[in-house]
Parts: sequence; structure tokens; C-alpha cells
Amino acid sequence: MVLRIFGLSIVVTILALIAAFFYGGTTALFLTLILGILEVSLSFDNAVINATVLRRMSEFWQKIFLTVGVIIAVFGMRLVFPLIIVWLGARLNPVEAMRLALNPPTDGSQTYEQIITDAHPQIAAFGGMFLLMLFLGFIFEEKEITWLTWIERPLEKIGKLDQLSVVVASILLIITAEFIAPDDERSTVLFAGVLGMITYIAVNGLGELFNNDDDDDPDESADEHAQAQRTPGVDDAASVADAELRRSGPSDLAKAAGKAGFFLFLYLEVLDASFSFDGVIGAFAITADPIIIALGLGFIGAMFVRSLTVYLVRKGTLSEYVYLEHGAHWAIGALALILFYSIGTHVPEIVTGLVGVVLILAALVSSIIRRRNEPADAKDHIEV
Repeated sequence: MVLRIFGLSIVVTILALIAAFFYGGTTALFLTLILGILEVSLSFDNAVINATVLRRMSEFWQKIFLTVGVIIAVFGMRLVFPLIIVWLGARLNPVEAMRLALNPPTDGSQTYEQIITDAHPQIAAFGGMFLLMLFLGFIFEEKEITWLTWIERPLEKIGKLDQLSVVVASILLIITAEFIAPDDERSTVLFAGVLGMITYIAVNGLGELFNNDDDDDPDESADEHAQAQRTPGVDDAASVADAELRRSGPSDLAKAAGKAGFFLFLYLEVLDASFSFDGVIGAFAITADPIIIALGLGFIGAMFVRSLTVYLVRKGTLSEYVYLEHGAHWAIGALALILFYSIGTHVPEIVTGLVGVVLILAALVSSIIRRRNEPADAKDHIEV
């Protein structure tokens, strides 16, 4: 299974490295490899979150995400997106932006890298707000299983207040614009942050709306059928285990298809873009060459993140290691705050990556300890 899932990513990596070598020799090959490793190391939380959404989608939409979604991730976010920023920021069309990137000016005029860097405040505000809304939505909802119970349970209680996520996110955005953003970027940060919030509410809301419309009846009938077939006294342990599985993802009958699947796909793409913003900007600390960035972040990094996502879904890893989802969301919350803070102060990419990796590893260790200390079918509600 491992070879089947990661095989294509390995082949694409080899081809990307060969292309980098022919493009710019050993230097380009080395930079491409570094960027690929950087993207994968920074995207563990992205893969976990992708997996939590992907397993809710029908097989058709999973394939769309792994095909069309890869094209969008590789070419859209890692190659076209920086060119669009230059186009909007410097009023250069994509062809001129590519020419500027490949031939840096020597007369002191604005470079491709400087244009991308100057756009960081609005990019960070949009991506940070989208990720913050995702984190708050998770942390304020009631959950059968908690990881950091001492803080998650109180947050669940206050989360019963209507639209609390919007209130908290708005307050943090105002604080960011007022005290962190440069004076000449305040209005831009506010606008981009509000746009990020609207995008999250619209895409996530539409996905849930169509998912409920499409799946309520089949899901209910499936539950009724399972209850009718249940043998009292025999299936108690199995039903407990099934309850935990349902907590972590709907049944096959409830997998999102049609409009629901489309909006979940759209949600995943926006989510991937929000994760990608920081990586794309950070790549310029290594190289400003858009071809090398596309090869490293896109063809190597994005492909491996997709493969890791598929692996988590196919192996049922999130159901076995139940705190991974929690750790990923806490990593998202940390990343959102880092993006806000980075609007006024540069944050090294290594810090961003380590925060996410530490939280994911802590959640993984907690999950392993939980599996060792508790029988597989003992509980569906566990607090630590």
C-alpha cells in the first residue's frame, strides 16, 4: 500500500530533480530538494486536516482532489499565484512578471522578490483569518473526545454563545491591524482579513448546507437499519467502537457527493492555499526563481502532501490515533497567530514549521499512550 500511494510522488520527485538539474545544474537541483523537504516538513498539519475533510467526500470527489486539486496546487499556488501578486502589485502582466523573475533588474528597480514580499501583509491577513476561523470552529464545538481537556472543555462551554468564532476572530483582526500592522497597511490588513473570514463562512457554510441536504435521510436510514440488525448483548462492544468511528467521519452512505462534494473540494483548495501562502513567501528566503519554487514546493512538496493525505485516509490513521486531529487544529491556530504576528515582524520559517511538528508529535504520542492504556473497544469518550 505504501508504495502504491507514494509511488507517483517518488517518480515525480525524481523527474523534478532531473528537470532542475538540466535547468540550473547542481545548484538548482540542491535548491529544489531543499524546498521540497521544507514544504513537506511544514505541511504535516495540512495533510492531517486535508484527511479529516477528504474522508467525508465520495470516491469521485476524492479522485478530483487528487487530480485536479494537484494541478491547482502545483501550478496554481506555486507558480501562477506569485505571478498574480506581481501582476496586481506592480501592474505587470504574467509574461512580464515571469521575465522579471527570471531576469532580476540590476538598475535598482523593484525586483520580483521585493514585490512578493511587499504583498505579505494582505496575504498573511487573508490566510491567517481563514485558518483562525477553522481553528475556532473546531475548538468551540462540542466533541466526544478531547485531548487538552483542561482547556478544551471550558472552550466548548463558552462556544455555545452564538457566533463566538466571528467575534473572537474579529477582535484579533482589529488588534493585528491596530498594533501589529504597519501604519500604511492597516486598511489593507483589515480588508484582507474580513475577506478571509467571508471566504471561510461562505465555503464552509455552503459545504455543510448541501452535505446536510444530501445526506440526512440516507444517514438516518442507515442508523435505523443498523439498529434493527443489532443483536442485544453481542454487539455492545462493536457499537462503542463504531460510535468513535462515526465521531471521526461519516459512513460511506453519508459521504459527500454532488454539490456537497464540490463545496468540500472548494473548501479544501482554499484551505490548501491558506497553508501555502507562508511556504511560498518563505521560499524566497532560499531562491526567487519561480521555476525552482514550482519544482520544489509544487512537484515535490505538494505531491508528497497529497500522498500523505491519502495514506492517512486509506489507513484509517485518524480513527486509530484520535488526537491527531486535535493536534493539527492546535497547529493551525498557532500558524494563524504566527501569520498575524508576521505582518509586523518577520518570523523565521523554521519556527513556523517546528510549532506545527511539535504539536502533531505531541498529539501522536498522546494517541499512542491512549491506545496502549485503553482496550480498543472500551470507550468512545476519553479525556486526558
